[in-house]
Amino acid sequence: MEKAVTKKTLVRKLSGFVPLYLMMIPGLLYLFINNYLPMTGLVVAFKNYNARKGIFGSDFVGFKNFEYLFKTSDGWVITRNTILYNFAFIVINTVLAVIVAILLSELTSKVRTRFYQSIILLPFLISSVIVSYLVFAFLSAENGFLNNTILAALGIEPVAWYNEPKYWPFILIIVSAWKSVGYSCIIYLATIIGIDRGYYEAAELEGAGKLKQIWYITLPLLKPVIILLTMLALGRIFYSDFGLFYQVPQNQGALYPTTNTIDTYVYRGLLQLGNISMSAAAGLYQSVVGFILVMGSNLLVRRLDKDSAIF
Repeated sequence: MEKAVTKKTLVRKLSGFVPLYLMMIPGLLYLFINNYLPMTGLVVAFKNYNARKGIFGSDFVGFKNFEYLFKTSDGWVITRNTILYNFAFIVINTVLAVIVAILLSELTSKVRTRFYQSIILLPFLISSVIVSYLVFAFLSAENGFLNNTILAALGIEPVAWYNEPKYWPFILIIVSAWKSVGYSCIIYLATIIGIDRGYYEAAELEGAGKLKQIWYITLPLLKPVIILLTMLALGRIFYSDFGLFYQVPQNQGALYPTTNTIDTYVYRGLLQLGNISMSAAAGLYQSVVGFILVMGSNLLVRRLDKDSAIF
């Protein structure tokens, strides 16, 4: 009897949410079709794909497609480049984005704020192809701005930038920061604007200057957002900005030791071999490592500060 009453109460409660469930159905269908249904294609990574036999009819080859990534002399170089570049991007771009967001939040004129936001965001909207030509205009050995103006004025010999791999870690980090910081700082700026101004007014009454307000109010309240965005970035640490690493160095073979990453390596390999299964294997490998990194970093954050963890 008691169970029947409980069941009727539950049905009555759920019936009150029927309109919400109906509204949720299109979103769930889109999520299933767009995000989960394509996962069945992961099986291609374990097969010798043949278009005539189809995905499920192709021959099963186990982990043979993954040997392409690990049994080559370039395996260590592309793994090192991918991880170290992304680690540098995460640290440097996050620090610069937070600094820029704090500086923008201190502007009192709305016109100036919008002007600087537009200027800073503009590089993010420029395609990698155009960025590559802008970089070429700076670094060209014959007609480049750097060789013909700055280095010439300093009495330094021109540098063949596209033949010297040692300079490209710095060039790529600078280009990445120039292109990405504007977009990242918008998220931090929105968080700073949402902070209760009463905290700053109370700090001023206590005699705290701007630096102390930033250190003791702004940064602690920004911490959850910084951790969240950092963990999401860690999940993609095995992916690289293809346009940045392929277009900006203009696919120069002399620069491969410092510009070749997993994505560009797989792309160049596909151009030569045309093997779809190897591409699927590389994508699966990147996804699995990214998933492990997100789960591991979230577990670490949860132990250090439970409130800042994603789940």
